[in-house]
Amino acid sequence: MTKTILLTGATDGIGLETAKLFAAQGHTVLMHGRSDAKLKAARAEVGGTTLGYLADLSVASDITAMAQSIAKDHAHLDVLINNAGVLKMPNATTPDGLDARFMVNTIAPYILTEAVLPLMGAGGRIINLSSAAQAPVDLDALKGDAALGDMEAYAQSKLAITMWSQHLAAQLTTGPSVLAVNPGSLLASKMVKEGFGVAGNDLSIGAQILYRTALEDEFANVSGRYFDNDAGAFGQPHADASDPAKVRAVVQAVKDISNKLMNT
Repeated sequence: MTKTILLTGATDGIGLETAKLFAAQGHTVLMHGRSDAKLKAARAEVGGTTLGYLADLSVASDITAMAQSIAKDHAHLDVLINNAGVLKMPNATTPDGLDARFMVNTIAPYILTEAVLPLMGAGGRIINLSSAAQAPVDLDALKGDAALGDMEAYAQSKLAITMWSQHLAAQLTTGPSVLAVNPGSLLASKMVKEGFGVAGNDLSIGAQILYRTALEDEFANVSGRYFDNDAGAFGQPHADASDPAKVRAVVQAVKDISNKLMNT
């Protein structure tokens, strides 16, 4: 049975390669991108059945507008993959005064997921992109009240989305399932090239695991867990993700920031 799959960050890197895998198997791929030209080019490269949705994930109103367009076009969504991510950028502060790494990597997935959840049934899957790079979350930095370096902000944003993934899974007791995935370290994405100055490993490593976690039976009943593709197995994220008080504090901060953005 073919699925309808929403994939953010689908115009290059792991996202583009994953979109190709889905389309090749006949699935309908809702491809998100920030640039209209890149989105059109990516859809042409992917082929199959695709639809394009534009949004700057550092802008809350763009995220909600995209979600509304998707809801208008589709009565049902089977899979959401929050793949889009940023590490190094010329200006790391959003118009709302937030660190763009937290906004794009953590807060945008929260806003988008909440918006499209009504389209997803119990058998749906939400895949959130984590990373091997995880670091304790500075709540002041998350709220935009303290500055961080590129890697610090990235690693903290990835632990934050992993914490929220666990929390969301606990809330959605009857589904859809929620899984945080480290797709593989230092894959050959634009982000890795710009951030680390290395060519990186084969992107198909990341694309294959996103395909599997989204569709294959072995990942059907694993909600709330963390899959580490470097190890090729389920694992334990950073120790802070096992601290209920820290998880609650991070999730509450994400909710508060999101609510504030939605009401301004």
